[in-house]
Amino acid sequence: MLELLKDLWGFARERKKYWLVPLVGTLVLLSILVALAQYSAVAPFIYTLF
Repeated sequence: MLELLKDLWGFARERKKYWLVPLVGTLVLLSILVALAQYSAVAPFIYTLF
């Protein structure tokens, strides 16, 4: 996973596409939130956010 993030950062820096960094960060955070909602007792509290 860390290698993938390094590759994405290298791509964004080399091609001057810095707008991709917040987009990828948001997608990673949302995927972590969905994983937590499926497999934990925190799910009812997460669903109230949406």
